[in-house]
Amino acid sequence: TPRSAVEAALANRSALAFEQAAADANMVVAAVRSQAEWDAHPQGQAVASLPLLVWEKLGDAPPLPWAPLAADQRPIVRPLSGLRVLDLTRILAGPICGRTLAAYGADVLLVNSPALPNIESIIETSRGKLSCHVELREPAGQAALRSLLAGADVFVQGYRPGGLAALGFGPEQAAQIRPGIVCISLSAYGHIGPWSGRRAFDSLVQTASGFNDAERIAAGGDAPKALPTQILDCATGLLMAFAAQAARLRQAREGGSWLVRLSLAQTGHWLRSLGRLAHGFSAERPSLKPYLESSASGWGELVAVRHAAQFSHTPAGWDRPSVRPGTHPPAWPTA
Repeated sequence: TPRSAVEAALANRSALAFEQAAADANMVVAAVRSQAEWDAHPQGQAVASLPLLVWEKLGDAPPLPWAPLAADQRPIVRPLSGLRVLDLTRILAGPICGRTLAAYGADVLLVNSPALPNIESIIETSRGKLSCHVELREPAGQAALRSLLAGADVFVQGYRPGGLAALGFGPEQAAQIRPGIVCISLSAYGHIGPWSGRRAFDSLVQTASGFNDAERIAAGGDAPKALPTQILDCATGLLMAFAAQAARLRQAREGGSWLVRLSLAQTGHWLRSLGRLAHGFSAERPSLKPYLESSASGWGELVAVRHAAQFSHTPAGWDRPSVRPGTHPPAWPTA
């Protein structure tokens, strides 16, 4: 059986056999590697061949102008007011993207499956968003998503490559439903290479690509050591938000439907290029207290870090409170 193959690979201490057997058994795992071992791995080499952001034009479409902003807009001027963002992501990277776009005024509609659980961070990452339930494996849910796509400006999704296409909502299909759409596609290991179809999350990509081994060396320990934050998720989420705005501006100027591909592994490759502090473990952790704010939420009072960027004329923030999944209908706001 597939699980027997996993156990045999573990007994033989074969990382490659273990990972392949686990993938065959539909398990989400990764073996610990050094950064040098990752650089020599076929997937590490595939990731190294990619730019940080991969841009693709999906097809022709007329330019869609930005909604005009009035100087006296109330209650506050936000640069992305009127932008509709369809958010089909979970865990951290994608939700951080949607939260960031919402902070700048976009209408972000988070779409969850009623059958899937969520992690606790959804309480914080749902700030500013509308939230609905759609079951994409049912005809009614597919019809609902098709209707939402037809009115969207940006489509953000974190399914593994090919996952949404099998349901009729891949980037090319989305561009047919909504000419001029901007698609932001997140994957774990990138869209090329032998691991392009594998599922993973931040901690596993850190493990596979050498971050945990490098942290072990820096700490002078014997066991793999995780980074103190989910840096691949956080950085990728902010890069996704940047890509969404840049691609939407390009669409308004040039027309076309656009796809931007990002992955946790590509972000990790870029972060490694920035270097490391020689004595990073001696740095003191700053206090979060000056950066915390309190707000209402569907779970009660929420105390969380405010939006990082501070602007004098277009201050970022969330007008909509964080709400429980499925609070809203699958429809865009009328005003």
